[in-house]
Amino acid sequence: MAHKSGFVNIIGNPNVGKSTIMNTLVGEKISIITSKMQTTRHRIKGIVSGDDFQIVYSDTPGILKPNYKLQENMMKFVDTALVDADVILYVTDVIEKFDKNAEYLEKVKNTNIPVFLLLNKIDLSDQNAVLELATMWKNELPNAVILPISAKEKFNIAPIFDMIMEKLPEGPAFFPKDELTDRNERFFVQEIIREKILLYYQKEVPYSVEIEVESFKDEPKLLSVQAVINVNRETQKGIIIGHQGKAIKRVGTEARKDMEEFFEKKVFLELFVKVSKGWREEETKLRGFGYDMQ
Repeated sequence: MAHKSGFVNIIGNPNVGKSTIMNTLVGEKISIITSKMQTTRHRIKGIVSGDDFQIVYSDTPGILKPNYKLQENMMKFVDTALVDADVILYVTDVIEKFDKNAEYLEKVKNTNIPVFLLLNKIDLSDQNAVLELATMWKNELPNAVILPISAKEKFNIAPIFDMIMEKLPEGPAFFPKDELTDRNERFFVQEIIREKILLYYQKEVPYSVEIEVESFKDEPKLLSVQAVINVNRETQKGIIIGHQGKAIKRVGTEARKDMEEFFEKKVFLELFVKVSKGWREEETKLRGFGYDMQ
């Protein structure tokens, strides 16, 4: 049997479950998940390989209208994902408005790439409503295959693999067969810390934060990490630290627990906070944080 390989890019509006679907399809937690918008900032690849295939999944930021350069760069990841895919998984759900980000939907409609529309969160609806939505989407995207799913309940996820394999082109593997992602370990440290900040802080603060790993010492039984939490304004520094340092201690404790599970060893984590004024608008700083096109 000929070897198949290709890129399967997951796109859609914020909070429809793209990262949950990505993690479920890969079988590991590659993308962080919260209920807040802009949880995913980068394009993150998860690799699934077998003897005669390799699927490279890409999770992408939720589609939005950019308000600053960080968001502009995030949308560049989405635009690239729309053109370099072998298969597109367009994710929507039973909650979001049908015409949300209609301009981007028009791009999906006009692509020649195979599109599977995943109608997620059907566990929050009933059968008649789901059938009605599926019909509406079929009228909107007549060339797409519509598949109602529940990523949270892992319902109807298995058929996605068979649908992808049917459309995947023949070709050699793009990555070594034992690789799970194209991202390095430092990236996952940063994402774990940022996930805790998204969970534990409100309003603008989580969106004004970027993480840098300054020291990463990996020994057989201990991983020692020093990381800097960059904030946009001086007032945010105090919020991140909290009264008597309690807030940042909570972030550190919860992040360390997740890191120990992820790296399967003890972790010593030190967190620092630094004010990097205007980092979301400065191209040089954004490139330093990994928001160049890749």
